[in-house]
Amino acid sequence: MFLKSEIAKKYGIKDVVFRPLPAAQWRALIQTGRVDVAWGGGPTLFDSLYKDGLLLPLEGPEVKAALAQIPKTIAGMPMTRTGPDGKVYWVAWAVSSFGITINTKVLKQLGLPEPKTWADLASFEYGKGVIKGFPITGLANLPASTSNTRIAEIILQAYGWEEGWRIITLTAANGRIFDGSERVRDAVIAGEIGAGWTIDFYGYTAQLQNPDTKYVIPPDTSVNGDPIAVVKNTKCRDAAEAFVAWVITEGQRVVFKRTINRMPVNPNAFDTPEGRQRPDLKTIYDYMLTLKTIDFNDTLALAVENVVMYYFQAAIYLNADVLQQTWSKLLRAYFDGKIDKATAEALAKRLGEPVTFIDPETGQSVKLTLEYAMKINDKLNDKIQEAWRKAAREKYLEVAGQIP
Repeated sequence: MFLKSEIAKKYGIKDVVFRPLPAAQWRALIQTGRVDVAWGGGPTLFDSLYKDGLLLPLEGPEVKAALAQIPKTIAGMPMTRTGPDGKVYWVAWAVSSFGITINTKVLKQLGLPEPKTWADLASFEYGKGVIKGFPITGLANLPASTSNTRIAEIILQAYGWEEGWRIITLTAANGRIFDGSERVRDAVIAGEIGAGWTIDFYGYTAQLQNPDTKYVIPPDTSVNGDPIAVVKNTKCRDAAEAFVAWVITEGQRVVFKRTINRMPVNPNAFDTPEGRQRPDLKTIYDYMLTLKTIDFNDTLALAVENVVMYYFQAAIYLNADVLQQTWSKLLRAYFDGKIDKATAEALAKRLGEPVTFIDPETGQSVKLTLEYAMKINDKLNDKIQEAWRKAAREKYLEVAGQIP
């Protein structure tokens, strides 16, 4: 599409070569001058390139006019990186978010409200579906899904380590754990569950396939702009800037293709023939303009990412049978009036809190705190994961024993 555009003809651009490389290899390629535009990857990567002086300011007439069409922020997050010199060094071409895809028909049939926050999926209210024999929620085993791992990290940052793990654990207790994020999405579409963790474009895909589905962005989530930029040492800066200008203006129509299905950054995209066919995305876009989400810390997320993934697998996924049986017993005791609300909430908190376990290296009893997670993140082994699995199972059974 770009090569057929007027701007490509104006700058004599005959071809575009895409070099799909891991982020770790970008710097070397930029330094050699064998690349003109950086595209793909999130704002953390682009900010790192910017700080290292590897991005050029976007200054050409076409790109400046294009930048004027892009909102400064969406959901409180920047859509451009502006330096102290007032110049723009990267601009978002699409907006990414993490949220909940729901099946409104399923929720209505079970008499459950639409979720507004991550915590709603872990609630006693959603437990009513469990009592009726229906798994309401869905999420993926974290080592099998980068997007669900990011959602877990968002929850842990939004609510804190202890409360975050309670929400994650009870969300799993309220439903099913799948072997991948696509299965979560497909289960919502098929009505096998009522609500599932998904990246945004999975939600948009669901909305296209089943009108009973809906993508919900909770305020306690993370939204960011996916950047594009012109890099240092380019040999055709004007043409590179022209390409960036096209991507964030006329090229925005591409995001509506069913094979891409992303959220455009430029509101004018919704005035195109393709954009007018996606009122579902326009509704979400307008909502995001007024939304204020959490300020996600990538450095902190990376410092505990291995622990988050493999603790979930060991403590929750591999113990899903005992966890869900205990939660079901707790729900029945509460709704049957055998225990009061305070007791039920205390037992639910105990069920979801990070384990205290015997460290196989030291033989000492330790609790999986945030500080401990950062300490062992790069030293994980099978022994630690087995200790987590065992401690979690014992904890679930202990809670079950306290329920009348």
